[in-house]
Amino acid sequence: MKHEVDNKSLRTSEITSENTPVYNIITTKPTNKSFYSFYLEEHQNVISRRLHFAGSSFGLIGLATALKTGKVSPVFKGIAAGYACAWVGHFFFEKNKPATFKYPVQSFVSDFRMYADILRGNVSLKDSKFDKVS
Repeated sequence: MKHEVDNKSLRTSEITSENTPVYNIITTKPTNKSFYSFYLEEHQNVISRRLHFAGSSFGLIGLATALKTGKVSPVFKGIAAGYACAWVGHFFFEKNKPATFKYPVQSFVSDFRMYADILRGNVSLKDSKFDKVS
């Protein structure tokens, strides 16, 4: 089941969902489920999703390399590469602003939730109509 996102609400920092009340993110912490629904709506373009997946992979590789070598620089390089991929996806393919600018924690968590859903086959890298999550 897809959740509807009210564009007017997003302009006023609110998230709406078909089965949940309106959340004003500035004053109310949305549930993870309602934010993830919003997050998926902001990531419909498959090229953007692929870039996000690659970026998250770069971040994880940077973390693994740092743990293996004991050096901190791979973490920063992984984060930089990860955000670069995600921002290219938003600015050039989704044509929207990354949610991380307003909701950094929820966006970070949702990005890795989408990453896990891609690995499980619940979020498609071919066409969002094949998504099995809402």
